[in-house]
Amino acid sequence: MTPIMTTVSWLASDIPATRTQARLGAIYRLGRRLARNPIGVAGLLMLGVIVLIALCAAWLPLADPVAQSLGDRLLAPSVQHWFGTDTLGRDIFSRVIFGARPTLSIVGLVLLATVPIGMVIGAAAGLWGGWLDAILMRLADVFMAFPRLILAIAVAAALTTGLWTAVVAIALTGWPPYARIARAEIAAIRHAEFIQAAQAMGVSRMRLLLRHALPLCLPSAVVRAALDAPGIVLITAGLGFLGLGLPPPAPEWGAMVAEGRAIVFEAWWVSTIPGLLILTLSMGFNLLGDALRDVVDPGVK
Repeated sequence: MTPIMTTVSWLASDIPATRTQARLGAIYRLGRRLARNPIGVAGLLMLGVIVLIALCAAWLPLADPVAQSLGDRLLAPSVQHWFGTDTLGRDIFSRVIFGARPTLSIVGLVLLATVPIGMVIGAAAGLWGGWLDAILMRLADVFMAFPRLILAIAVAAALTTGLWTAVVAIALTGWPPYARIARAEIAAIRHAEFIQAAQAMGVSRMRLLLRHALPLCLPSAVVRAALDAPGIVLITAGLGFLGLGLPPPAPEWGAMVAEGRAIVFEAWWVSTIPGLLILTLSMGFNLLGDALRDVVDPGVK
């Protein structure tokens, strides 16, 4: 029995009468198992704090993140400026909080674009097989052959800078891993009895794909998305570091690190503070992904 079938069997145990109750029961059991995992709790806390602060940034008593004050440039961390100021006198504490918004937005938009596309392509290849499988998987191989960061830099350099440019640049090579996962898991159950029974009942190919095949590879896709998010954070920061992210003076963590790299020994806080935020966000996603992997497939341990 494959790990995904083990997961489905575990989630399907003691299924309530209705489909909605079954889904709520599965989510409740997953939540309980995740709450007993200290690594998962730590990851959720890291992500929760950053996401909550970013969402509430507009209502917090913060300084204007783009307001310049050359008389206050490169001030060390103090009560007035908790994280100090940068080369233009802007408050770094305010800038790192507002800078979390574009990073989280890019991560969310990239995952919303790549996960469904990759899952549909992979599930179709695994379920139907044949020439369609060969074409779709060779297409995935082509995109996986490109280094993700290099292709993102090339696309971002060819287009205008902005949030959507970063999303497109990162998403181009983000879907093949999800397609590979979905294809492997669906191909393993292509000849399962419930698939054959659905086909014998006259279920259409699209309904078989969307209602019966795709839900089976959803747990693995969620784990993969959590583990893929740190890479998206780093690529986003890399684009900002190279000046290919959001246009100035918009606060962005990668651009803030680049701004302070030349004065890191004189004013360490300019680049160190946003760098620590990048580290914290990436570590939070990694810890959550490891915990989700243990919860979804306990046999990994």
